[in-house]
Amino acid sequence: MWRGLWTLVTRAARGPRSPRPCTRQGSGVPAAGAGATIFALSSGQGRCGIAVIRTSGPASGHALRSLTAPRDLPPARSACLRLLSHPRSGEPLDRALVLWFPGPQSFTGEDCAEFHVHGGPAVVSGVLQALGSVPGLRPAEAGEFTRRAFAHGKLSLTEVEGLADLIHAETEAQRRQALRQLGGELGHLCHGWAKTLTKALAHVEAYIDFGEDDNLEESVLERANSEVRELELALGAHLRDARRGQRLRSGAHVVVAGPPNAGKSSLVNLLSRKPVSIVSPEPGTTRDVLETPVDLGGFPALLSDTAGLREGAGPVEQEGVRRARERLEQADLILAVLDASELASPSSRNFLDTIVALAGAGSPSGNSQRLLLVLNKSDLLPPGGPDPSPNLPPHLLLSCLTGEGLDGLLEALRKELAEVCGDPSTGPPLLTRARHQHHLQGCLDALRHYAQTRDLALAAEALRLARGHLARITGGGGTEEILDVIFRDFCVGK
Repeated sequence: MWRGLWTLVTRAARGPRSPRPCTRQGSGVPAAGAGATIFALSSGQGRCGIAVIRTSGPASGHALRSLTAPRDLPPARSACLRLLSHPRSGEPLDRALVLWFPGPQSFTGEDCAEFHVHGGPAVVSGVLQALGSVPGLRPAEAGEFTRRAFAHGKLSLTEVEGLADLIHAETEAQRRQALRQLGGELGHLCHGWAKTLTKALAHVEAYIDFGEDDNLEESVLERANSEVRELELALGAHLRDARRGQRLRSGAHVVVAGPPNAGKSSLVNLLSRKPVSIVSPEPGTTRDVLETPVDLGGFPALLSDTAGLREGAGPVEQEGVRRARERLEQADLILAVLDASELASPSSRNFLDTIVALAGAGSPSGNSQRLLLVLNKSDLLPPGGPDPSPNLPPHLLLSCLTGEGLDGLLEALRKELAEVCGDPSTGPPLLTRARHQHHLQGCLDALRHYAQTRDLALAAEALRLARGHLARITGGGGTEEILDVIFRDFCVGK
């Protein structure tokens, strides 16, 4: 229905328009040759109590007057109750709150108007079609309001990305991180780095131009070198931590693994609160990797249920085991599940000696995978008995049947994911996109070239290149193709 409505609005906007020569100031009607004014439904689609329709552009004042004629524009940034009527037929459409935001004190930096109408489909349809009949107005494209805000300097590119992340945030951690980025923390950090590079570049160029003059201090190059070295260390620290921000935005990969019948599928269903996997006492029920996105302690995660790890199974199950081992290598966090009542079984001992021991030892480079060992089916243990596994690594007892131990597991998962994804409430802002990492790496490479070259002209050029990479993070020097990729994920009306 909404797609059909938008088609009608688009057709109305493309219909014949009579030219109206006028000026922007005073009457609120756009001057000849002025840019197009856009309009769209900005609130969620579907029946709702209130729907917000917004406009942006030089004809916004004229549009507001056309639908509320013969009333004047309301006071800036003050809500007023007005009767909305179709500008051509005069038919009443709704009684609504209207707001007027004259530029540049608006979200986009242009003149903007908002219509807070009742959220019924017929009301929204009537108001959109009425706006489409106003000369100079056209339906907005996806992300066009935000793109105009970026073009008018209201938002940097990192703030635009933060706004997109805030709209799509599904967990508390994602919301906190998006708010920090929308607040400009990453942009301010990059601007500070760029300021340091500008100062160093000024010192180098001053030495090139006035190096033979007696008035120039001999330590000017040493100061530039010192500033660049400090910046190299800061960039290196952020790049080493780059994957954490991307995991926070897209979700950490949590793989549930263990021998057959340990309760892996039951744990996945318990954590996801829905029947993702089939649970059966028959070994080898799960033969493929089943994935589901979940919110674990406020952090986003992609939870993967894998086939039970064992040898000697049929060819189909063996393919599932191969895929399970492949996912284990890619995991950000492994949930290793064992049957607490079968710890002495060959399958449990083999799992402990291979997966659990190897994850703790890590790779030859010294990087160990994070792992939580969970002993499931604690309800089968004798009540008040001794720890069934005093020689095991640190572990958690859990019963997927009764839910006992679930709170402790969720708290442990929250702490592990805070390490994997980073805590958005503290510390420096995180790099949430591959684009950020690419340009920071380019900046660091340029600074290393600066440190290695002995030619001052080449050194100055390396500093310019490094500063250019920082500018592209916040939006300076970005190509249209990159901007299209960033804005295309926005919904119409934002």
